[in-house]
Amino acid sequence: MTTANLISEIKKKQSFLCVGLDVDLEKVPEFLLKEEDPIFSFNKAIIDATHQYAVAYKPNTAFYEAYGLKGWRSLEKTINYLNENYPEIFTIADAKRGDIGNTSSRYAKAFFEDLGFDSVTVAPYMGKDSVEPFLAFENKHTIMLALTSNEGAFDFQTKLVGEKELYKQVLKTSKKWRNSENLMYVVGATKAEFFADIRKIIPHSFLLVPGVGAQGGSLKEVCKYGLTENVGLLVNSSRGIIYASKDTDFAKAAAQEAKNMQLDMKAILDGVR
Repeated sequence: MTTANLISEIKKKQSFLCVGLDVDLEKVPEFLLKEEDPIFSFNKAIIDATHQYAVAYKPNTAFYEAYGLKGWRSLEKTINYLNENYPEIFTIADAKRGDIGNTSSRYAKAFFEDLGFDSVTVAPYMGKDSVEPFLAFENKHTIMLALTSNEGAFDFQTKLVGEKELYKQVLKTSKKWRNSENLMYVVGATKAEFFADIRKIIPHSFLLVPGVGAQGGSLKEVCKYGLTENVGLLVNSSRGIIYASKDTDFAKAAAQEAKNMQLDMKAILDGVR
């Protein structure tokens, strides 16, 4: 999917909502455990109920890998279902990969070619030759960790390297990499006060923003500093939507939470016009 396609969908739906499909079988409605593939059954119901409010879905691959081959098959069925039924939706493999060049190439082929995701998250610690193999794929996007929402982010990401914080150096350096126009960046919502500085370095890039809702991030604060003329944001919500109910009405409850977020987003977009 091209960036233009994503922007078109955002404008059409008046939404920049990304739904995180982080499926924990201990948290899904109990009746689903009787299904042949409870993970896929859960995902399918969530997707069907929320797709009109969301522009992206983001399965965190750890939640599938934890169940071995069965989990991987559930992930494959989920992405196939999205691609076949909702091709306008932007898909993100939240895998946080990153390794030497030939290994990264294989990771990229796995997620982009075999599974058919539009994008994948990567860790940039090993530098450009660990990221550029992902960037080589046409109409695919690489979402690089920049400033994350976890407590440990301050261990390294905000430390000074000379006179500049490390995360700023990472952002600045990444702009020089081959096919850097295919880069997006992860910036946690709990770091909303950093968005203004980030936009000085990457004024037009899309940011994937976790941490709104359950982790305490503010949608209004994120938008205040992070919005661009093409929106430039994908705000992720996982637990707050997919686990809105553990009863038979779980999909309906998820739809209501997704709709609430979409309406909040629409109000913000209407307000900046």
